[in-house]
Amino acid sequence: MLNKIEQLLEKEGVSLKEFSELLIRLLDYGVLCRDESQVEQTLYDRYLRLETLVQDYVSLLAIRIQHDRRFQFVRCFPPGAQVPGMEDDTQAFNGGLRVRLNQNEVALVLVLRSQYDKALREGQVDEQGCVLVSLESLSIALKNLLSRSLPEQLTERKNLFRRLRQLRLIQVGNDEALDNSEFWLKIRPMIMSYVSDEVLSTLLTEQDSAEKKLADEQQGAGQSCF
Repeated sequence: MLNKIEQLLEKEGVSLKEFSELLIRLLDYGVLCRDESQVEQTLYDRYLRLETLVQDYVSLLAIRIQHDRRFQFVRCFPPGAQVPGMEDDTQAFNGGLRVRLNQNEVALVLVLRSQYDKALREGQVDEQGCVLVSLESLSIALKNLLSRSLPEQLTERKNLFRRLRQLRLIQVGNDEALDNSEFWLKIRPMIMSYVSDEVLSTLLTEQDSAEKKLADEQQGAGQSCF
């Protein structure tokens, strides 16, 4: 098998070391975004040349790959995961390769998805499929949707956003300004594959129900004053 791989790589002018570098980065991070850095641009372009070979290789591990050519990103999915645009994988898997998020990360991912969906409906998406949002609007949405707040400590806040940047869900400039409400960041289109439409719909429905309940309680309280 190794000889066959080397023969295919030789045709593309790619060394075994370069192929290994691509696979290690892809499986380690789980994602490649061409516009993230010069390194990922190089690896993404290499992936384009070796796409069939990479897919065949990881398929031995029942890993599937989502490739968005429009927004130029590649994402790996472990066995059993739901992949947008692909048939469900019925293979049993205990989740060892899955991304594990803590509560703060899960909450922020949900809010990022809702903000992205809102901007999508309003046509506020740039050519790379990204949405620009302020830290203030995220804080407000987090409070309204989930009754949560961003971490008060700057270090915790940096770690939170750094984690989501590592997953290529957001683009962040100078994270030193994360204590400033005027701070802005970009939500990547990959957020669509992290939170399904069904989950988002459930979240928004629960919010509507909570707001209606609160409005009814306020109305009832107002009437009781007379």
